Amino acid sequence: MRDIVPLALGVATYGAAFGLLAAQAGFGGGQTGVMGGLVFAGSSQIVAAERLVAGAGVAAALVAGLALNLRLILMTSSLRIEFAGRPLWQVLWGVHLTSDENWALMHAARARGRVAGYWYLVGGGMMLWVVWVTSTMIGAVYARTLPDPRSLGIDFAFTAAFIAILCSLWRGRGDLAPWVTSAACATLLTMVVPIDPTWALVGGGVAGAAVAGRGGHE
Repeated sequence: MRDIVPLALGVATYGAAFGLLAAQAGFGGGQTGVMGGLVFAGSSQIVAAERLVAGAGVAAALVAGLALNLRLILMTSSLRIEFAGRPLWQVLWGVHLTSDENWALMHAARARGRVAGYWYLVGGGMMLWVVWVTSTMIGAVYARTLPDPRSLGIDFAFTAAFIAILCSLWRGRGDLAPWVTSAACATLLTMVVPIDPTWALVGGGVAGAAVAGRGGHE
């Protein structure tokens, strides 16, 4: 919980921004809090809310959110050792609390030689869960009094958080091939194929994982 505080501050910032977006989509403070508590997937919630604000409809919003969340299949499958032998409730709780930030923080701590396992992941996830639910509710409740996020640069907070995560995950030249493959694939799909950018992100993630898996096997 202590280690993830810097990332949690970033989560609070774009959580408030999401709350404002959720209010524009017609969500109240309570609804926003329930959504955050049950879904707990910031990027997917943001994409879904954006689709609702754009008038794309509920079905399109759900598909977009689910598509972006597919990356969690890869993330949680990498935690099979941490989940092995644990009661079902601990596995489900760990899966629910797994996010980009605490997953990356756990691996970054290990890269520095620290002992970080299941409870390290859950501790960071619990901190993020509380911060996310609280900040999104505040953003939704006080949407009318908050300025436009873009005018303060708050809309960049989500991107900045991912940049920080990437920096902490970089392990050296061995990561270059899967990272470049993932970025190139996502970019090409967005520019060439007429699909939702959400699916382009999923395609890039799968392509990068495939390259990383092949490299590890070799």
